[in-house]
Amino acid sequence: MPRKARKKSESEIYHIIMRGINRQSIFEDEEDYVKFIQVIQKYKMQSGYKIYAYCLMGNHVHLLLKTGIEPLEQVMRRICGSYVYWYNWKYQRIGNLFQDRFKSEPVENESYFVIVQRYIHQNPLKARLVGSIEQYKWSSFKEYINKTKFVDADYLLKLFNNDREEAIKGFYQFNNEVNDDVCLDIEEKYRITDEEARNIIKKVCKVQNTPDLQKSDILKRNMYLKELKEEHGLSIRQIERLTGINRGIVLKA
Repeated sequence: MPRKARKKSESEIYHIIMRGINRQSIFEDEEDYVKFIQVIQKYKMQSGYKIYAYCLMGNHVHLLLKTGIEPLEQVMRRICGSYVYWYNWKYQRIGNLFQDRFKSEPVENESYFVIVQRYIHQNPLKARLVGSIEQYKWSSFKEYINKTKFVDADYLLKLFNNDREEAIKGFYQFNNEVNDDVCLDIEEKYRITDEEARNIIKKVCKVQNTPDLQKSDILKRNMYLKELKEEHGLSIRQIERLTGINRGIVLKA
């Protein structure tokens, strides 16, 4: 079946989601988050896009950007290609990291624009990773409250007030409002508990105890690790924690 054509934005503003292939984690440590932000910064001038909001989650990324010199598909090829090249080098892996096609939705008016940026900034809060939006380190929220690094903040802030201090107050208050906003997102499968994961590992790998997987020969072990990740949805950290197998080995399997 042919793919559905991507909907073009008249405003050239898009809400974009990139997710890890097979729900794989795309950020393993702080250096990975920093690198992804550096990649976005690197191509801003070359591609001519503006970044209004971002949020880097464990296995996916939200971006709110406006295209400029280059079309959206080319922009995303640059960002994804650069990060994947570095990530594969760091973790000594090969192959795709992101789902083969990023998701996007046009943002055509100011009222939806402010809703989308709030949706992006509230992602960690709704995922219960933090108790408040400002606690999350890897989103653009703090760039609006403090001095911006590379986010194009003026457009959004002026929608709240022409006075910058009042605009920041309005931005803060709006982003902390409880809401039922519905925007483009990814469908996540039910989170597997450690107890459920232990049972899956024992059944799939035919072991009495989960650490026993370490005793399997390398080829069989790697085959099981791949199946646990791709077919049963266990996370890399969960497999590492329950089996005692090094994260690097789980990543490469």
